[in-house]
Amino acid sequence: MPDSVPFVPVRIAVLTVSDTRGPADDRSGAVLVERLQAAGHLLADRALVTDDQPLIEARLRAWIADPAVDVVISTGGTGLTGRDVTVEAHEAVYEKVIPAFGTLFTMISFQKIGTSAIQSRACAGVARGTYLFALPGSPGACKDAWDGILAAQLDLRHRPCNFVEIMPRLEEHRRK
Repeated sequence: MPDSVPFVPVRIAVLTVSDTRGPADDRSGAVLVERLQAAGHLLADRALVTDDQPLIEARLRAWIADPAVDVVISTGGTGLTGRDVTVEAHEAVYEKVIPAFGTLFTMISFQKIGTSAIQSRACAGVARGTYLFALPGSPGACKDAWDGILAAQLDLRHRPCNFVEIMPRLEEHRRK
């Protein structure tokens, strides 16, 4: 692609998973919304659900089925406690896993919080042509994931490659 590739906004839904936060104090969701809009992307939808795997899965599946959503970013529920079930909900809907996302997120986190980065289970995958990213519930982790990974990978102009340029091909196996 030539250097004159235009920016292409993607439609991003933001999901906050929390038993303790409400819309008024959802700082992590707010960080994601601010960053994605500042980058020129479109907020397709925003929701908050409790740490309940069936509820999380249902919200993810609804957005996966919605042609107006290209990307889902969730925040919260990626830790190790008994209530942390976001990763399991994501894995239940993935068709393909993006394992390097978690690895790269851990590398970025390690630079900021040292060995505490081991407690994150950030993950990513694809389902029915929709990218899904599960981030920890702290505003700092959301900033790190957006600034260190997602801002570039959700920008068609990023080289040598990015998630946006392959979006049209994510479902080519269904078009046989």
